[in-house]
Amino acid sequence: MKKIVLLICLSTPLVSVAQDKPKLIVGIVVDQMRQEYLYRFEKKFGDKGFKRLMNEGFMLTNAHYNYVPTFTGPGHASIFTGSTPAIHGIIGNDWWDKASKKNVNCVEDDRQKPVGSPNGNGDVSPMRLLSTTITDELKLSSQKKSKVIGVSIKDRGAVLPAGHLADAAYWFDGATGKFISSTYYFNSLPVWVEKYNALKTADEYLNKEWTTFFPIEQYTESGPDDSPYEQTWKGIDKPVFPYDLKKLKEVNSKYDLLVHTPFGDDLLASFAEAALIGENLGKGEQTDFLTVSFSSPDMIGHRMGPNSVEIEDTYIRLDKNIENLLAKLDLEIGKNNYLVFLTADHAVVEIPQSLKDNRVPAGNFIDSKALKDELNAFLQKQFPGKILIEGVYNNQIFFNQDLFAGDPRSSGIDLLIATDLTVNYLQSKEGVAQVFAKSTIKQGSYSETGIKGMIVRGYNYKRSGDIAFELEPGWVGWGGLQGTTHGSPFTYDTNVPVLFFGKGVAKGSSARHHTITDIAPTLSLLLKIKFPSGCTGQPITEIVDGK
Repeated sequence: MKKIVLLICLSTPLVSVAQDKPKLIVGIVVDQMRQEYLYRFEKKFGDKGFKRLMNEGFMLTNAHYNYVPTFTGPGHASIFTGSTPAIHGIIGNDWWDKASKKNVNCVEDDRQKPVGSPNGNGDVSPMRLLSTTITDELKLSSQKKSKVIGVSIKDRGAVLPAGHLADAAYWFDGATGKFISSTYYFNSLPVWVEKYNALKTADEYLNKEWTTFFPIEQYTESGPDDSPYEQTWKGIDKPVFPYDLKKLKEVNSKYDLLVHTPFGDDLLASFAEAALIGENLGKGEQTDFLTVSFSSPDMIGHRMGPNSVEIEDTYIRLDKNIENLLAKLDLEIGKNNYLVFLTADHAVVEIPQSLKDNRVPAGNFIDSKALKDELNAFLQKQFPGKILIEGVYNNQIFFNQDLFAGDPRSSGIDLLIATDLTVNYLQSKEGVAQVFAKSTIKQGSYSETGIKGMIVRGYNYKRSGDIAFELEPGWVGWGGLQGTTHGSPFTYDTNVPVLFFGKGVAKGSSARHHTITDIAPTLSLLLKIKFPSGCTGQPITEIVDGK
């Protein structure tokens, strides 16, 4: 009896699941970037930086933050968890801790020590972050075989995106000019970091002169270089080009001066490339993840404002950093083998005094310390001898709850009276838009619209204050005629870029409304892993469906 053997030839080889995924994801966050900058400065950009992401990738033009406060810590946490402060717990860059009765930083962890500089700001970890991140989920899905590295000038810009399971996070130490880390990750810096620090790249930049990239007369997208609304540095009379860093560094805290210039971005970009090589990212069987947070645009933006020549030059130079990083990824990982997304942790308002001088409604509210003193003095009339307000942080009022811990009936009434008095007092002040007591916030739903909805999504019941308030458009809690800030629920602070580029991403754009919390679940679908534990966002179907 003859046996018939059937041979089946496959026309294409089997492809592993790992090969379907990018070898490396690079998550870029620009600290304080408006969506509008991509349009306003587009003619000054080259073809291989921002324009490459815009023209060859997928761009959301109507992406927003959906909570307040729009600050750095909450922004980075929300991008990578796909949730908001109500869930991930990072309610500000810092806040009043009710249990310890002290101000705490969003990445502060006194159980840790600095690594790389004995006196550096290294007592940090992601332990205050209550949700997993997309980077954590990548580690979990690969049985920790994927490598996750976070780099930034700011510690929170490195630590929060990298998540709880990161192999390392590195940030810039302003005392030594080195990149350092924390004992949360390891007890000594890797050799490649020690070698990078030994190059003293930061010192090289401090001997440079910051001049405009193009002839200054071409900066027609910005206001005059000599502006009364910009802050200057010690040692010079006016904030005008050129800036001789070699002369200014000694009277301006040396490395602190450096990160307030575009050279801070240059430094971080070079360190990110060193991390790419030093950690062999994208070379293994599993997808790796590098997070890069450019902090200098925020530092420059606060001082100079969004209409300054300095901020335009910063973004022209950042465009070159993006171009070089993409070229490095092409070379080391290979085109279409990696995925990049770029976004921002918040945007920024025009300098309020410049708005006022141009007859646009705006103003400067009193700062948090002054408001705390003012409220305590006011409440003394009803509660003599008692200091009821412990702190004012992130437009929230924190009562001293110990003063209401006596008889439940009388203390409950006293708390109601104190709350009502404070709400009415705040609402009567010029520049205040709306005020909400904790009880009112609790009645709100996560899906609520308007300012109240923004507050609800940014309000964590255990960590947030007893009263929350928001200022009118154009108003900031910032004294003086110069400089600006962010943090509001208005579009000038919420509308930020969201760009996806690379493997698995079709070319296109969308003007549909999306929230920043949609980034993480989109990555989850592209990577075929589960969503972060606190995720409330929805995948960007225009990207994941390839349409």
